Amino acid sequence: MEIKFTKMHGLGNDFIVIDLRKRGLRNLPSVVRRLSDRRFGIGFDQALIMRGSKKADFRMDIYNSDGGRAEMCGNGIRCFARYIWERELNRKAELKIETMAGIITPLRVGKNLIRVNMGRPLFEAGLIPVRAKGSVIDRPLKAGDRRFDIICVSMGNPHCVVFVKGLDRFPVGRYGPLIEKDRFFPQRTNVEFVEVVNKKNIRMRVWERGSGETPACGTGACAAAVASHLKGFTRRSVRVTLKGGSLKIDWAKDGHIYMTGPAEEVFEGTAVV
Repeated sequence: MEIKFTKMHGLGNDFIVIDLRKRGLRNLPSVVRRLSDRRFGIGFDQALIMRGSKKADFRMDIYNSDGGRAEMCGNGIRCFARYIWERELNRKAELKIETMAGIITPLRVGKNLIRVNMGRPLFEAGLIPVRAKGSVIDRPLKAGDRRFDIICVSMGNPHCVVFVKGLDRFPVGRYGPLIEKDRFFPQRTNVEFVEVVNKKNIRMRVWERGSGETPACGTGACAAAVASHLKGFTRRSVRVTLKGGSLKIDWAKDGHIYMTGPAEEVFEGTAVV
């Protein structure tokens, strides 16, 4: 069986988009795991599956490279929206996309810039979710030989933010998976390692749940911006610099987070599954 796909990326966080509005695909998690292999497959962090929706313009189902599901992906939804606009599947400047995290609204603000209303961050432990009560701010968490003070927030998916010094040298590959799979997180978690530059700028590396370290994470950038402001390190508007580039994050007075960044198409192809 053959399927058509489009390879895309947002700041190096890469995806394939597959349109399954008119056809099915058996054993999708297994197919995603095989195709995500960077030597024997296409290679990507996540697969974005397009489906029809009864309450929005389209539905985006997200599969991590390990075959697990993700509720939301900030870089992914920008790519998903550009895929729609480039193929004129919908000509509206602002789209409504159904996700497991609710309906998300990307807005085209330039040829290659997309602004996304990411909704309100959630701090209640049970909604993130984490095994705690109330909010989780500066809670100690032991990972291997180190103790970290963590801030947990949901951007439709779970995030754990850790502030560090010497970000470039920090062993993300060692501590990222330990925190991701800690029993404190019943659905595992994305982990953001953040270094504050000044009131308007932060730097971040991210260990994504089910994908490992990636060049960028949109929801993670939002979580990092929120945590930085909660700690008094930054203002409500901040530029987040990641390995793959930068995102502008605005935490508006109405509580909503707005993320602005690029989306790029790389190539189209056909895969045998």
